[in-house]
Amino acid sequence: MTAGTGRDVSGAPGGGATGLVCPAWGGGMEGDAGPGDARRALGHLVEAVLASRGEANAVFDILAVLQGYPANTGISPQSEDQEEIQEAVHACSRLFGALLARGELFVGQLPSEEMVLTGSRGATRKYKIWMRHRYQSCCNRLGELLAHPSFQVKELALSTLMKFVQLEGEHPLEKPKWEGNYLFPHQLFMLVVGGLLSPEEDRSLLLSQFREYLEHDDIRYHTMQAASNTVARTTDGRPEVPLTFWNNAFMLLSSVSLPRQESTLSSFYVKHTELSDKWKVVHLKEHRKAFQQMWLHFLKHQLPLRVCKKVLVIMHDSILPHLAQPSLMIDFLTRAYDIGGAVSLLALNGLFILIHKHNLEYPDFYRKLYGLLDPSVFHVKYRARFFHLADLFLSSSHLPAYLVAAFTKRLARLALTAPPEALLMVLPFICNLLRRHPACRVLMHRPRGPELDADPYDPTEEDPAQSRALESSLWELQALQQHYHPEVSKAASAINQALSVPEVSIAPLLEVTAFEIFERDLKKKGPGSVPLEFIPARGLLGRREDLCAQHFTLS
Repeated sequence: MTAGTGRDVSGAPGGGATGLVCPAWGGGMEGDAGPGDARRALGHLVEAVLASRGEANAVFDILAVLQGYPANTGISPQSEDQEEIQEAVHACSRLFGALLARGELFVGQLPSEEMVLTGSRGATRKYKIWMRHRYQSCCNRLGELLAHPSFQVKELALSTLMKFVQLEGEHPLEKPKWEGNYLFPHQLFMLVVGGLLSPEEDRSLLLSQFREYLEHDDIRYHTMQAASNTVARTTDGRPEVPLTFWNNAFMLLSSVSLPRQESTLSSFYVKHTELSDKWKVVHLKEHRKAFQQMWLHFLKHQLPLRVCKKVLVIMHDSILPHLAQPSLMIDFLTRAYDIGGAVSLLALNGLFILIHKHNLEYPDFYRKLYGLLDPSVFHVKYRARFFHLADLFLSSSHLPAYLVAAFTKRLARLALTAPPEALLMVLPFICNLLRRHPACRVLMHRPRGPELDADPYDPTEEDPAQSRALESSLWELQALQQHYHPEVSKAASAINQALSVPEVSIAPLLEVTAFEIFERDLKKKGPGSVPLEFIPARGLLGRREDLCAQHFTLS
């Protein structure tokens, strides 16, 4: 029981018999008070606590409402009144924000309240320690409110916690180890990030609100560190991590974007009189290291396939350019490339960057690329990206003829069952391969070659070197010249003439859809008149000179 209140506050956050006993404040709130009454009552409580330390016990009334217990009604089932809780959050923000700014919270390693009661410290020191414990209780409750059913309560709790982060950064609650030491409220910020990365609930809306804070360099830097620690803590010892956690973690990690130049590291959420060059947070190099550690800690786990695809989609332009050592992604990319299907197609982008810009040697790369060519490649969501990269990989003139012939033949065979929108891209693709590699033109015309009773090409062979593609011919393209769609037939007929020297750009054809082809065909205007093998009918009785028209009229 606290002195003079006549109630047990052990159920309230931070309260209990071990709490420091302060003089009671007599003006509580009624349990059935409305939001307006709650606002006024809480406002009076805040003013009283800020005006006199003798009214400090009124903090329990504020925290009780924040906890969901109506004040002065004893311990009862949680009311969870949304508007009252919001008013309590506003009151706590005003109260503890003022106490932080005034330096009325204990600074240093916080002792337990039992030690304070048994010690012989002064009243001011006891008050600051006691109020610091109440502040901790408030922050813990705000962290719990990040899981409140109401998004308004979640959003308000997040903004209040971030306000406390800013104030704690400006008025640290820990003593500096040396002069000029950089201090940041890591423990409080870990509470925020831990609440955002919930394993039970989708926090995408709250994470989208948190993105505005990531525009500040210090918040971004500490978010990367806190995210790494939270992922490690959540996955440690758990045989299975919920998909919700991975989705929340990916959304937070993908929201982190590093600046391109170090000179731009000047936007700090926690204001400082001056920035020291000794602080890691002011150097882009340290941000890159933290960014790299964050993604490596995330990607070392067995991610769900859906999350893995999301990572691969942004890997080439949002992750690899910002890493201190991009080559460290090779393990993740090779694992993804070996999965097959759409995941392998997406992994190609990252592998291309590592091979092209970082001199990565990947054994059997073209053999695995050849294995990705199956009928489904024309129907996947990432078809355009795959053929763009395949075009880049097959652009080198130093590739052996047997390899290019195998790719050409495989594409021609797949073209027999491909939809028209894919054929309009694949056929110019094949012709470009023949333009780049003249040694493969024997597939179109073999002057003194033997007549083929059967196609020697083996489509089931996984090794392009053993597929016998160079011994075959592109009879598939000749068959496609009889295709029902006139544009496909015209594109397949390109091999009947000598191939032009400049290549045909396939970039405009990569995104062509069946709907676009259909709309284009509808807009075509047919010829005005075409020759017919019969005389068309004119009216019900025929032409005027016909016998029927001479003897009959319609009336």
